[in-house]
Amino acid sequence: MKKILVTVVLGVAAMAAAQTTAQPAQGQPSASAATQGPVIKDPAEYNAYIGAIGQKDPAAQISGFEAFLTQYPNSIMKVSALQTLMQDYQQTGNQPKTVDAATKLVAADPSNERAIFLLAYIDRLKAQGTDANAQQDLADAKKYGQMGLDGLSKFAKPNGTSDADFQKMKDQMTGVFNAAIGLADLTAKDYDDARKFLRAAVDSSPDFQKDFSVVYPLALSYVGPTPADPKLTPDPINAIWFTGRASVLAPNPQYQQQFEKYARSQYVKYHGGDDGWTDVLVQVKANPTQPAGFTIKPAPTPAEQVHTLVTTKKPEDMNFAEWQFVFTNGSQEDQDAVWNGIKGKAVQMNGTVIKATATEFQIAGSSDDIDAKKADITLTFEEKVPLRLIPKEGTSLDFQGEPASYTPSPFMMTMEKGQLLKQKTAPKPPVHHKPASN
Repeated sequence: MKKILVTVVLGVAAMAAAQTTAQPAQGQPSASAATQGPVIKDPAEYNAYIGAIGQKDPAAQISGFEAFLTQYPNSIMKVSALQTLMQDYQQTGNQPKTVDAATKLVAADPSNERAIFLLAYIDRLKAQGTDANAQQDLADAKKYGQMGLDGLSKFAKPNGTSDADFQKMKDQMTGVFNAAIGLADLTAKDYDDARKFLRAAVDSSPDFQKDFSVVYPLALSYVGPTPADPKLTPDPINAIWFTGRASVLAPNPQYQQQFEKYARSQYVKYHGGDDGWTDVLVQVKANPTQPAGFTIKPAPTPAEQVHTLVTTKKPEDMNFAEWQFVFTNGSQEDQDAVWNGIKGKAVQMNGTVIKATATEFQIAGSSDDIDAKKADITLTFEEKVPLRLIPKEGTSLDFQGEPASYTPSPFMMTMEKGQLLKQKTAPKPPVHHKPASN
């Protein structure tokens, strides 16, 4: 991806240089009377510019234009000279000088999309690398990204460029500008804007769909923070898809395995199981773009789980935790179906005493409430329980009662006609008598 974008940058700069040619001062020969462009009035300045632009070797051209700009810092050809310098420095692999020339070019021509494009691209890559000034790089990348997007509508097609090539050029620019802004927003934990700009970058061209340095941040923006921010709308399907795509594009097998494992964990969390994951992974690996209509079935809602339970199991065959689940999460119709099946019918069960008086026991019946030491059953007695039979707090208790009423939230079931059941005692081990000694 980097090589592709560098080629585009060089191509844009080359076409820019071809459009801007110095015109001779009055009395000097002109290549074409029809050609219009900036006019250098000083013959010495004109000769210096022509001498620099006429160099075929990039190093010689750099030397010529550096000397030209030093001698004529306010030349009418300053923008053209800086554009050529930016191109030559990039072609020779001198990134600091490339950035320096591009920065000077933007200062001289704030609407120069070519220089803005290059700066947004380089600053983002530096921020994602090991540059010590990553925060400043991000700030600069976002600044140039926004400048670039704002000016892209006014970017004129270079002479000699086909409509198709010009559209491809603008798509590349759009991707670079959006990626620069999106990465800065992600780092600032502005997940909504990061999603918007990074997704626009990925959707701008096929090259960005294959660029790990953009796809991976996009995946992170959809995953969001941990713990989740209630203000951020979850987007688990895109989080799963782009985390999976990141695993495909990751630079080494170790990263690929890590991202694929994480994508699978998100899938299981959202879907409720790993069934179907293999099919999703096949789609992720085969398609750079998300197929139209791609979706993942979410895990059943609690209400849906209740309905399945109610339609497959009789109320009297359910345990207390299942009753609690139905009455807490089910539709009124499903709650009524279970309640009508158990109301007023004697049930025997075991629970843990939370609090007890002679006429009423507060009992935890479900394992979750037992662990939380929270009552979910109120057992009432028609006659007072003898003091010696009132259990202590935390005691495990076998009892009988008849469901009389319930409240769903917080859940509490009232059982009437309480009875204490005798706990089955374990058989005593046989006594072994030692034989009498003689």
